[in-house]
Amino acid sequence: MRKTIKNAVFILLFLTLSVSTASLAYLHFFASDDRELSGEWTAKIDMTEQAAITAISWLQDIEGVSVSYEEIESYMQELTVRVNLTFEQTERSAGTFQCNISPESYEACNQAAYAAFATVFQELLTERLRMTDYAGSTDKEAIEALVTETFGMSTVSYLMSYGPTLLPSLEDLQAEYDGSGTYEITDGILTRQFEAGGSVATKAEYYIRKDSNLILSGEIDSVSDGLFSDDYPIIYTLRQTSDQ
Repeated sequence: MRKTIKNAVFILLFLTLSVSTASLAYLHFFASDDRELSGEWTAKIDMTEQAAITAISWLQDIEGVSVSYEEIESYMQELTVRVNLTFEQTERSAGTFQCNISPESYEACNQAAYAAFATVFQELLTERLRMTDYAGSTDKEAIEALVTETFGMSTVSYLMSYGPTLLPSLEDLQAEYDGSGTYEITDGILTRQFEAGGSVATKAEYYIRKDSNLILSGEIDSVSDGLFSDDYPIIYTLRQTSDQ
């Protein structure tokens, strides 16, 4: 009797373990691949390096100015432009998408870049004035007033008008990222077909979906008609903002 009960318990445990193992295997090999991408996602394009390199190149052309890239970069932190990406799954591994640069985010990033650049410019100006035994005040407000008096505009306005273009234009970024079309998922590769003006450009990237994150990286191939280039390579880390 005891042996019979032991065998029954063993069989029950074996069946339970088998079911659990089968469930985990299904979730790993099938369910995870079947998780739809439908929803609104966001990503951030880091513009810090672009802005810092452009700023230092312009400053180095000014006689007597000595500044390092690290100094410029220390002021220009987290300069990012937001990308909005929406997927709508219509089949098990396919659907439609729409992607666009946020103009508001671009404008905020551009303003932040020039505000940081203005701070660097004012500090360099202060240093030059001290070297010439300037007798006036060199605090921030005084330097800003001096710039306004000299150029008829604020430091930020002066740099935006006569300084370098720190960021790619909004139109360039929109040409790079904006668009809509269809997508397919195959063997860990997300292929998006952008439809624009009757032509189609294809962009294929490795992708990983983990919880509320979607990572797109390593563009595999692209057939370019002006929509894609290597000017702004990034690794997307997209966080889902809403589910459908």
